[in-house]
Amino acid sequence: MPKSALITHQDCTLHEISAGHPERPQRIGAVLDQLVEQGLFEMLHRFEATEAGREHLLAAHSETYVDQLFDVAPSHGSVQLDADTAMNEHSLRAALLGAGAGLQAVDLVVDDDFDTVFCCVRPPGHHAERSEAMGFCFFGSIAIAALYALQKPGINRTAIIDFDVHHGNGTEDLIGDHADIFFCSTFQYPLYPGKYGPNVPGRKINLPLAAGSDGAELKRVMEAECLPALRAFAPDLIFISAGFDAHKDDPLAGLEFVEDDFAWVTRELVKVAGQTAQGRVISMLEGGYDLPALGRSAAAHVKELL
Repeated sequence: MPKSALITHQDCTLHEISAGHPERPQRIGAVLDQLVEQGLFEMLHRFEATEAGREHLLAAHSETYVDQLFDVAPSHGSVQLDADTAMNEHSLRAALLGAGAGLQAVDLVVDDDFDTVFCCVRPPGHHAERSEAMGFCFFGSIAIAALYALQKPGINRTAIIDFDVHHGNGTEDLIGDHADIFFCSTFQYPLYPGKYGPNVPGRKINLPLAAGSDGAELKRVMEAECLPALRAFAPDLIFISAGFDAHKDDPLAGLEFVEDDFAWVTRELVKVAGQTAQGRVISMLEGGYDLPALGRSAAAHVKELL
């Protein structure tokens, strides 16, 4: 059995955008409760997230943006950053913990011989661009972690697979034309954020899916395009932007995935990791806004990591 870890922090539940907002504090509990109920929680080595340092944020984000975010973070009340992204007095710490969890996960798999790590943190990160918070996201946690990993001995290539229902525009922006990072995103289109960049053969693959697409379509595009290119790229470490809002019950989108589909794609990525990356996989929670579906889907995902 792989040596697997869970990284989370209670303070991630203190961040709240607004009352009734879908990216709500209860998302963490929905996942953790299912891990307990399905007997997975006790199988995971558990760690408390620590905050990312400024130097790690600046590896991906502009100094002006980082400074502005620290400056506008309120000591009380709320500050609106865009139409659907706001900060309360706990948001900055939660975002730093979210980014820090990815860094800790890299240390665990590279320095401490862990195989797989699931970061159950919020806010999500994959929409945050170099100089802009958007889509409930402040720091591009998974891109920050992938860049950090490349500084580690023996990690020469990393890969990020994003199966959130929304395109990982922030991740795409933050990794830019970095030749040592593979990126593949499956997403409903048209849908927020309404944009994605051109594919780059062998390194970047965007796979838009029409509303109503189900797990069979996910398997088709993954087997035809993503998985062969990922194997050829031969990453030393695989990251997963694990958004579960492509579930058929999710209120924010229109894909028709079920728990078994998230389990399948996770299983396939773990297989590739076994072939090229010494089994090393780091997963970070992104979206998922129907609490029961989120909990069940995340548990199915973690079961495959185990």
